[in-house]
Amino acid sequence: MFCNQCEQTAKGTGCTAMGVCGKQPEVSDLQDATVYALRGLAIAAQDAAAKGVREQGMGHYTAARLFSTLTNVNFDPDRFVPWVHEITAMRDDLVRKAGLSYTSGPAAFVPGADAAAIVRQAAEHGTLTLAPDEDIRSCMQILLYGMKGVAAYADHAAILGQEDNAVYDFLYKGLAAGFDGKARDLNDWVGLLLECGNVNLRTMELLDAGNTGTYGHPVPTEVPLGHRKGKAILVSGHDLRDLHELLKQTEGTGINIYTHGEMLPCHGYPELKKFPHFYGHFGTAWQNQHKEFPQFPGAILFTTNCIQKPQASYQDNVFTTGLVGWPGLTHCENRDFSAVIKRAQELPGFTEDAPGKTVMTGFGHNAVLGVAGAVVDAVKSGAIRHFFLVGGCDGAKPGRNYYTEFVEKAPADTVILTLACGKFRFFDKELGTIGGIPRLLDVGQCNDAYSAIQIAVALAKAFDCGVNDLPLSLVLSWYEQKAVAILLTLLALGIKDIRLGPSLPAFVSPNVLNFLVENYNIKPISTAEEDLKAILG
Repeated sequence: MFCNQCEQTAKGTGCTAMGVCGKQPEVSDLQDATVYALRGLAIAAQDAAAKGVREQGMGHYTAARLFSTLTNVNFDPDRFVPWVHEITAMRDDLVRKAGLSYTSGPAAFVPGADAAAIVRQAAEHGTLTLAPDEDIRSCMQILLYGMKGVAAYADHAAILGQEDNAVYDFLYKGLAAGFDGKARDLNDWVGLLLECGNVNLRTMELLDAGNTGTYGHPVPTEVPLGHRKGKAILVSGHDLRDLHELLKQTEGTGINIYTHGEMLPCHGYPELKKFPHFYGHFGTAWQNQHKEFPQFPGAILFTTNCIQKPQASYQDNVFTTGLVGWPGLTHCENRDFSAVIKRAQELPGFTEDAPGKTVMTGFGHNAVLGVAGAVVDAVKSGAIRHFFLVGGCDGAKPGRNYYTEFVEKAPADTVILTLACGKFRFFDKELGTIGGIPRLLDVGQCNDAYSAIQIAVALAKAFDCGVNDLPLSLVLSWYEQKAVAILLTLLALGIKDIRLGPSLPAFVSPNVLNFLVENYNIKPISTAEEDLKAILG
């Protein structure tokens, strides 16, 4: 195996014996084979489309299978083997329908009969084999990882009925690139990266429309971090529809539903808030599961991603659904959560009320822009000197305390926008308000990066300037591939002076990094004090 797609990759270069995330070599290789098979499907899809043949549902299928290879989604080899065969069978069916023919490359890939055979084949199709030129290979990896982020957002959006064939067509284009016989130089690859960023913006727009169109625009909401007496289910991941279905299936059962990790912002959606047994939030970011889950006295459901290897002390309480998988866990198909509910009823639940501290969420673009006039007035009067977007992925690797220190040391006349699980470094800090506006505004999940972009664009319009001219600085943390997609979107929008950490991606070559520094002034984080001084003077 070789995997360097996440920030915590071994020695900062790549995992070769076992993934730091817990991914076994067999799973890593099966994921490489899945991506290679998808490249073949993409080539056929492009060529078939040129002949007027397009298969309904194939775009969403491609996005879902690509999403399954993203970090911390699926660790179950038994799920990948049939998927590889399914992908190539779908490709062959399309080839027949469109009258196509392939004799080499991924479009002619014939997977082995079982996992062992596919693993042997995968050695020829990992990321290190993408191109002999280091810079071209770097761009191909950035593109692949960016597309995994796009695929994640596209899958979420499609589940809520929001699709755009242009998104799927780009996934085909990006997957085929490097394998379609077309010559591309470094400038062409950079162009594809920026195109990926633009497509990701459209994909996040679709997801925002799906979330808000189905569940309403988030509203500022106070969420208890304590608990209520009664049976309990904890929901992790990102998927709003899974949560909604669970809320419906647990009505009248006496079971209270709690969010974990990036599900916290779900408390702000009006249609979800209607359920009286949707109570509070438990725990912090994904990497703290091993410390926090043994303390939860109920069942735990993982949606979409962020799963770690369950410990024996709570393994029987953990369930998966959708694309998530871990060997030995009960997987809930078709959003039938009866097994989760049964286990929650067997477990003791919380034996007493303990409301505890509360935090605020629900500051999506609709809520923030609803008070845009007050925000603009506060900036013009000098009450607000600067905005910081401090967010992104959290992780266990040392160096992430920087983000806590940055927020704690940000002056009292500054406002912190945050999103994704990076907020758990400081989400419960008491930062006060400026003219009634909270200094800490939780915009939502990483899936809600579109909201942060809309807020920035609206502020630029209000001040009649470009986004780069705003009193706004982006201080971002990254861990997995959705962060790569969001970074490409920011670059495609021309946003500069982004600070990125806690370490720079292992898959970015020195020359590609120099290009990003020279053209976008991307900077690695230093210390909170130094960066605040550099930004504010």
